[in-house]
Amino acid sequence: MRHDDTPDPYPGDMEILERDLTPTEAHLLVGCLRTAGIAADAGDTHLVQAHSLIAVAVGGAKVRVPREHLAEAREVLAAFRRGDFALDDDFDVGSAPG
Repeated sequence: MRHDDTPDPYPGDMEILERDLTPTEAHLLVGCLRTAGIAADAGDTHLVQAHSLIAVAVGGAKVRVPREHLAEAREVLAAFRRGDFALDDDFDVGSAPG
């Protein structure tokens, strides 16, 4: 939902980009993908958080993206895993990056 309570436009059929995540990992990745301009959502995070013993049975938390953006999302995921978005230890949160 948007700030004015109008529904977001339909992003298309969603595909699972990544599974078997912790809820925190899923939400971090969703934030990274959304910052890159890709609609993404985290699934099963509440279930995995509340019932960790069945996390394996449901495949852990998942991140879904629109099918048409799956290739781009995989590139963002690879950059995330390489550490391309990491901040230096002395990064000042009040300044612009770079």
